[in-house]
Amino acid sequence: MSTNRFLRRHEWAIPTGLILLALVPVVAGAVRTVELSGDPAVTPANARFVADPVPVLVHIVTASVYCLLGAFQFMPNFRRRRPGWHRVAGRLLVPAGILAALSGMWMAACYALMPIDGAFLIGLRLFFGGTMAGCIVLGLRAILRRDVSRHRAWMIRGYAIGQGAGTQFLTHLPWLVVAEPPGELTRAWLHAAGWLINLAVAEWIIRHGSAEPTRPPPVRAGRG
Repeated sequence: MSTNRFLRRHEWAIPTGLILLALVPVVAGAVRTVELSGDPAVTPANARFVADPVPVLVHIVTASVYCLLGAFQFMPNFRRRRPGWHRVAGRLLVPAGILAALSGMWMAACYALMPIDGAFLIGLRLFFGGTMAGCIVLGLRAILRRDVSRHRAWMIRGYAIGQGAGTQFLTHLPWLVVAEPPGELTRAWLHAAGWLINLAVAEWIIRHGSAEPTRPPPVRAGRG
């Protein structure tokens, strides 16, 4: 069975999986939002957020919208039946994705460094945040030029990076089960593994065409 035929028969399989992947960071973000909206006790883990809550709240809201709403862009039949959906959702996803990336970079660069973090992990967050924003901008530029294939490829790459937190939970989980909490360098590599796994899957999807794009309607020549 071809990849495209499998996707048509299992229309909801990919968005359901992507929503489940995003569930842990989305729930954790919701808990953090509730905490910061009250009068939280200041601890070493939340002191930087309590002192300056706006960046983390922007990141939580925009990243949650980006990951949850973006999952439904991987439903070619649904998009084909409702072509307006893809465009309307895209107008929300582009600013949400860029704000999620930039706010994540701001937090990496400007919040006080946690003892379990290090320069390598901060560098990874800045690199992948910048790459995510760049992918979204390139995808937007491509669709403005009506280059659907490149638009699709760049947007899938950007979304893959945006889903990094969910995969990072999975890369950390086996380590936490069978070993002690990872040290600074190991933790950085477990984060890197989450982003790299997602990008590898994204490249497979791009090459195998398992999320067909919604093509813009053909331009009809006028009658002479």
